[in-house]
Amino acid sequence: MRKFGLIGFPLTHSFSKKYFTAKFEQLGLADHFYDLFEMESVDEFVKLWEDPELVGVNVTVPHKQNVMPFLDGLDASAERVGAVNVIKRQQEGLIGYNSDYVGFKRSLEKFIGENHPVKNAIILGTGGASKAVEVALADLHIEYQLVSRRATANTISYDQLNECKEKMQEVQLIVNTTPLGTYPKVDTCPDLPYSELSDKHYLYDLVYNPSETLFLQKGKAKGAQIMNGAEMLERQAERSWEIWNQ
Repeated sequence: MRKFGLIGFPLTHSFSKKYFTAKFEQLGLADHFYDLFEMESVDEFVKLWEDPELVGVNVTVPHKQNVMPFLDGLDASAERVGAVNVIKRQQEGLIGYNSDYVGFKRSLEKFIGENHPVKNAIILGTGGASKAVEVALADLHIEYQLVSRRATANTISYDQLNECKEKMQEVQLIVNTTPLGTYPKVDTCPDLPYSELSDKHYLYDLVYNPSETLFLQKGKAKGAQIMNGAEMLERQAERSWEIWNQ
């Protein structure tokens, strides 16, 4: 038996389990199994690997960064991004990788086009998911501003963004990396001056359930182009599968 899974908290829904279960069935891999490991504290991580049949796991919020001290090594992808969303058991121990970068960058290029007009962006959230977005935008030569609940040396707050609404007019791309709007809390969204949105904006939400979050709905109502995180998830899942089998 080859076992895989997803660690995070909460895991009220799981794209990964459905995706890999269907993939195993399609490939006729009856000895492959994908499970959910809801883990509020990362301290529970080590016990997981007492199962010798566990080959690898995906990692979601809130553990993409705090799982790193428990690993025996990092692939170059995880080192560059500074976050882990794929772990593989290897001879040298548990090795962390990042497939979010590939998933986000390729799906974003499809969304905005190869000869994209986007020069400036806002990234909502500064957690583990935002790290891959930062690196991808940098590689696409898109300048970005981080937005979080509290201002820091490199981050502005939502309050500051609402006080300086013209900032919204200066950027073309807004990426939500927070869980706001995720099912079942579908009536929540980032605190933005949505009145400043127009058909010149692209809104990308890493959330995929529901397919159209309140964040995206508000953008769509203003004529903005919108995209959810479903394609990113599929692309990062395929990269995960490659990692586990290489």
